[in-house]
Amino acid sequence: MMLTEAQKDDLARLLRPVAPPLEVDDVYSRDQLQRLLGVVRSSGPHKLIIAQHFASAEELIATSAGGVPEGVIPTLEMFLSPTFRNFYGNHATCLFPEINDCFYNDKFLRLAKSYWGAKYARPQMMLFNVNGPCGNTDPGHLDSPSFRGIRYENSPTWLCSVMGKSGLFRDHLIKMAQVITWFSHDPESGFTYWPDGPRAAPRRVKPPIYNRGVVVQNEMMVHRGEANGPVEQQFPAGLDFHSVFAGAPDSREHWIVKTGDQEIARYHTDELRFLVHWSAEVYEDFAELKKNMDHTEDLTFERVFDTLIKDVRAKGLQVETPTDPLHDPVFIRTINAAYDIGRPTLYPPEAPVTRFRTAA
Repeated sequence: MMLTEAQKDDLARLLRPVAPPLEVDDVYSRDQLQRLLGVVRSSGPHKLIIAQHFASAEELIATSAGGVPEGVIPTLEMFLSPTFRNFYGNHATCLFPEINDCFYNDKFLRLAKSYWGAKYARPQMMLFNVNGPCGNTDPGHLDSPSFRGIRYENSPTWLCSVMGKSGLFRDHLIKMAQVITWFSHDPESGFTYWPDGPRAAPRRVKPPIYNRGVVVQNEMMVHRGEANGPVEQQFPAGLDFHSVFAGAPDSREHWIVKTGDQEIARYHTDELRFLVHWSAEVYEDFAELKKNMDHTEDLTFERVFDTLIKDVRAKGLQVETPTDPLHDPVFIRTINAAYDIGRPTLYPPEAPVTRFRTAA
């Protein structure tokens, strides 16, 4: 059973942030940027995003807007792109004392509280994405939301994403705000987002996006970074799931991608598209703060899967109860199909989607 257009419209209306993104200029000082890049260099090498978060193509597709064309068997290789990630901080803790002022950031906390009209906020997580020239096969995605008891730290990315898309757990959704900042000199590479839902018109942070950012709730807003760099360099030969990104040992201004012992790409700092993602939990008042801290109304995996399975069956879809619901690809594909409204209806003409690569 396919979702009707009315059902898709209802689900699409759920995927809207609490407020439109707020653009911010000159987010970090030059000194802060140098220290942030210094951590990237000193803590490398760094793995591909796709290699860190997804065990199957079904898990990845469950986080994105739309799947693959009918008749195509999805594989993770289709979505392989040279974008790498690591964490500056997690579990409300900065992992590198040299960037404490970036993580425990008073300005960011004020922005997060103001964005929600909330009384309390605390920094929760900070990461970076980094790449040289890079194609983008992402049609649009949601960042991983967290719910009381089921969080990105203890749950697969796909599950949190489907919970967000379903609208079934909004009473348990943890309010989040991000300050997301880009450093890119590419004159054509920006950021596309759908603040009114993926069936409405998109908006765009237009390039150049060097030291520019947004305050946003990315867990409930479909969005996508855009391709950057020369097309012929966007998918380096030899890239695979074991490729890593690191500072070049022979130059402070260069970075390399390696697969095994082989260097397959080299970039100057000015060629990078570098993203810094800072995220805070936000609490409307003390009662909400206490409910989160006391864990008095937490979800469990059993309750979540029971709720999802009952709702999917009520939509007329057949779904078996799996022995390993966290990782069973057939179960993931079926559950996601119940809440998949397809790709966004519109894209900016200046920011098309790169087609994913299939085997010849």
